Amino acid sequence: DREGIPPRAESVSPQTSVLGIMFTAMLKPAYDAFYRSFLQLVERNLVPDFLLRRGIRFLLRTKCLFHFKNTEDRLKHEMEFVEDLRRRPLAEQTKAANEQHYEVPTEFYLECLGKHLKYSCCLYSKPGMTLDEAEREMLQNYGRRMKIMNRQNILELGCGWGSLSLWMAQMYPLSKITSVSNSTTQKEFIDARAKELGLTNLTIITADMVTFEAPEAGNYDRIVSIEMFEHMKNYDKLFERCTRWLKSGGLMFIHIFVHKDTPYHFEEESEDDWMSKYFFTGGTMPSDRLFCFFAKGLHLKQQWRVNGNHYYKTCEHWLQNLDRSYRKGKAKAILEKTYGKEQSVKWYVYWRLFFLSCAEMFNYDNGEGKGNEWYISHYLFEKP
Repeated sequence: DREGIPPRAESVSPQTSVLGIMFTAMLKPAYDAFYRSFLQLVERNLVPDFLLRRGIRFLLRTKCLFHFKNTEDRLKHEMEFVEDLRRRPLAEQTKAANEQHYEVPTEFYLECLGKHLKYSCCLYSKPGMTLDEAEREMLQNYGRRMKIMNRQNILELGCGWGSLSLWMAQMYPLSKITSVSNSTTQKEFIDARAKELGLTNLTIITADMVTFEAPEAGNYDRIVSIEMFEHMKNYDKLFERCTRWLKSGGLMFIHIFVHKDTPYHFEEESEDDWMSKYFFTGGTMPSDRLFCFFAKGLHLKQQWRVNGNHYYKTCEHWLQNLDRSYRKGKAKAILEKTYGKEQSVKWYVYWRLFFLSCAEMFNYDNGEGKGNEWYISHYLFEKP
């Protein structure tokens, strides 16, 4: 999520020969020069999608898949990653993440997303579903899995444009919903939409998660977070806070994207770390079981997986909507206003690459079927 370029994995190949290291060092300048030249063509929208997709899949194979000598090395990497996270701050470069996604005009997302403005994986439970239907299907899925009921006190961490917050406030009018966003534009949008719908049980707070303190700590029946934990680092601290905010017997539901067994950081280390530079600075790719090492005060009650193919379909719908809007001139006008006329084509391409890269990553075929390398995990934790 161009010669788009999905997240970069750290290099943890088991032993590389001295000869191999020397050969790689000799080739790297030539590769970087080629990549810069190729990216210039991409930025001018001169490279067809089939080549972009092949390039993305190549980088997924060569940069994002880890190759270990044996299972001991794989586990060693994961344990070292866990300890590294514990030494880091709660989150890193939050300002950059905010600027990259969440301060882009809401009008742009109105053109790309579905009617619920769900900026995360949707659920395609039947063939031929529209984006609007898949958004609604996943929202209903959350409600069942986190066991929402009326008269609950619910805290949402990272609410985006309010897809889940507004849905919960409408479906459970006797519940109290408090949602946190680090974006002023998101709060303004959600507040306006809530007013239109006549909702009085929803409060939106603008805050940085690094310093956020829940206003009713210890009194929440439910905490829910949808694709926000990937922006965090020190999960020891984060889970400790969430545990403190929940009441005894309360549940925390988390939806995140994961790699099946190997966590890594999004870091800009070379020319082709495009995703880390432009769209996911300071981000984390958790492994499927990563949170089990941090949820000290909580019991993992249940876990579910959502095949990556659902995110592939979501991203393909976003891409189709963006292209359609751009052809009509709507998205083009928004991008010109946001990035300047001279940069608008480049950023149209960048957003296309972002959607393309995410689509290809979640649709990756690892030999065990598509969507089983990177996918979505749902966790339900309970406070004793």
